[in-house]
Amino acid sequence: MKTEKLHREAKFKSTTNNLGKIRSFITNILLQCEISEEERDKIILAVDEACTNIIKHAYKLSPDNDIKIQVNFYDSELNIKIIDYGQSFDPSKVPIPDIKEFYKKHKVGGLGLHLIRSLMDEVDFKIIPGVQNEVTLVKVLSKTSCC
Repeated sequence: MKTEKLHREAKFKSTTNNLGKIRSFITNILLQCEISEEERDKIILAVDEACTNIIKHAYKLSPDNDIKIQVNFYDSELNIKIIDYGQSFDPSKVPIPDIKEFYKKHKVGGLGLHLIRSLMDEVDFKIIPGVQNEVTLVKVLSKTSCC
């Protein structure tokens, strides 16, 4: 059974102007814990990318919608749940990109989900079309003493 050591949550409006506030929210929580700078940077980048995808794809850049972020530490596991109420998608239909081909053709964009999956240990989606979309990012930490 997991023991919750820390819980924080916040809500942000769906504008790219808030990405800095979201990064600060996550950074301030992670700084309370003994997490290496490299791991911290990976987590912040994954959250930033997930929120950017929500703003661009779920909300189509409409700035008046909500993004809810919940952060929980359980023993040595960090769990970040990001919830939106925008347009749903089926993550199983997002193909794994061929990075060499992508690079050869100088493509821009479209690597967000691949990036998130490569930065985190686990990425789970719970999609309820027309109701809410939820992505949970999990990072297993080798050693942490949060709070």
